[in-house]
Amino acid sequence: MEKANTNSNVARTFFTLLPYLWPAQRRDLKLRVVLAIFSLVLAKVANVYVPLILGDAVDRLSSLDRQSGLVLGIPLAVILAYGAFRLSALALNQLRDAFFARVAQNAVRRLALRVFQHLHVLSIRFHLERKTGALNRFIDRGTNSIQFLLSFVAFNIVPTVVEVLLVCGILWVLFGLSYALVTLVTIALYVWLTFAITAWRTRIRRQMNQADNEVSSRTVDALLNFETVRYFNNETHEAQRLDQALGDYEHAAVLTRESLSLLNAAQAAVVIVGGTIMLTMAALDIRDGAMTVGDFVIVNTYLMQLAVPLNMLGTVYREIRQALVDMENLFSLLDEVSEVADTPGARPLGPGPGEIEYQDVVFGYHPERCILKGLSFRVPAGSTVAIVGPTGAGKTTISRLLLRFYDPASGRILIDGQDICEVTQDSLRRAIGVVPQDTVLFNDTIHYNIAYGDPQANEQAIVDAARTAHIHQFISTLPEGYQTRVGERGLKLSGGEKQRVAISRAVLKEPEIFFFDEATSSLDSHTEIEIQRNLEEISRGRTSLVIAHRLSTVVGADQILVLDDGAIVERGTHPELLARDGLYARLWRRQKKERLQQGSAADTNVS
Repeated sequence: MEKANTNSNVARTFFTLLPYLWPAQRRDLKLRVVLAIFSLVLAKVANVYVPLILGDAVDRLSSLDRQSGLVLGIPLAVILAYGAFRLSALALNQLRDAFFARVAQNAVRRLALRVFQHLHVLSIRFHLERKTGALNRFIDRGTNSIQFLLSFVAFNIVPTVVEVLLVCGILWVLFGLSYALVTLVTIALYVWLTFAITAWRTRIRRQMNQADNEVSSRTVDALLNFETVRYFNNETHEAQRLDQALGDYEHAAVLTRESLSLLNAAQAAVVIVGGTIMLTMAALDIRDGAMTVGDFVIVNTYLMQLAVPLNMLGTVYREIRQALVDMENLFSLLDEVSEVADTPGARPLGPGPGEIEYQDVVFGYHPERCILKGLSFRVPAGSTVAIVGPTGAGKTTISRLLLRFYDPASGRILIDGQDICEVTQDSLRRAIGVVPQDTVLFNDTIHYNIAYGDPQANEQAIVDAARTAHIHQFISTLPEGYQTRVGERGLKLSGGEKQRVAISRAVLKEPEIFFFDEATSSLDSHTEIEIQRNLEEISRGRTSLVIAHRLSTVVGADQILVLDDGAIVERGTHPELLARDGLYARLWRRQKKERLQQGSAADTNVS
């Protein structure tokens, strides 16, 4: 079964890489492939002729008449030819690599880009269930394997096989079948041992890769969340977890190195024994007068020439097996099918005022647990509708469905009467500007993070967006202004500053709909009030859907929907819901009491 899987993977790899080896619409790269193959053929021809010329030179030197006035006349020409053929073989091989380098690098670039684009198409469920560090290693190792496979399989494995067959044919014709048979048996035994031991090593290498992935994943996870680690004084705990993973990697790495030593020793023994047998046969033939000293040199030189590609064959085979393992992981990413995909013939979202409507939407992340249970509501164009409720009621799920990170199990979501499942995801998300609860910024400049809302925006538009978000003045006080780097995940900025950057890029996007997902819940009260005023300012006159934990931030909403256990249990304005004295009123009183207690505690601390 393992052999069948390996063969299938080899075939798949070949057919996947073939378009990159002979890229369509790139005549320049195709010409390079042709020139590389032509150089390869000439190099192999020159290489095969080298031992024959050397043997002829030895025979001529052996029969020289030292008293003749033409000392070295004819042998010198043969020796010069020997040097010319060796130099030609070397130069042609280098020329081959030079021609093919651009083809290989282009393949690496195109496939890496294809995987990167595919990962961004996959649904959010895939990314939530995968570890970013492991994904990055899959891509790195997989793309690094591409160049190796393209170069070595095309220009080392196949040419080596051809060269071995040519050498066996020459030995048969010149010296008899026995020399060709010894050569073939030596090579066959060499290849068999290489394949058998490498198959065992591949299993060990897989374990080492898994351990390496775990080390990388734990390292990245701990560093990305280093604040949380410090909050709970868990530096020692994280170090112990990493040390455990490093221990697993150490064990697998030692086994890998030991198995490599065994393989190298076995390969060397086969070549040495085979070579000794052939040289003994040649020595006996010289004694019997069937061969000359020059013929002995030919046999010895062919053995020396074959030893190099044979050794390369073993090395390349090991690397190919490893490359195939690495590319299995890469192909597994390409095999992933997005849970959410544009329907055939999907059209862009048509222009409109931005009315949103949920019609009997049912959804659950897992079949056995339903989150939204027949949810129906409408957000009129230009109005602000807030969704509140206890933790776990399904508020965030509503936002994920609107952005089509998931599709409902049943029911429909409409924007201006258009089912969002029937329009392109790109046009849908272009129409919605999001200010999330946890603003994660890129480790780049403030300018870059604001411009992310519209990478094509000009400088003035970026500054205007920052002014709208009331952060321009703050940026102007920084020594490097808009070119100030924000650090990993924006850690050099405060929570309020990060939120204003998020608001700036949402404004720059100029969406028809604003979506605020608990955009102020992680801020202090003073900053929350400022940011809330800012949100109200930018959303004035536009359709706005607000998910809120703090009810004080939504008292001015045109309509408030109270969500509980995946269903809307109350709806109305703030005064209407308080008058109803239901769940909303209870939540309001509880939060009001918490604010009073926090205020009393703050006064006590001050005094």
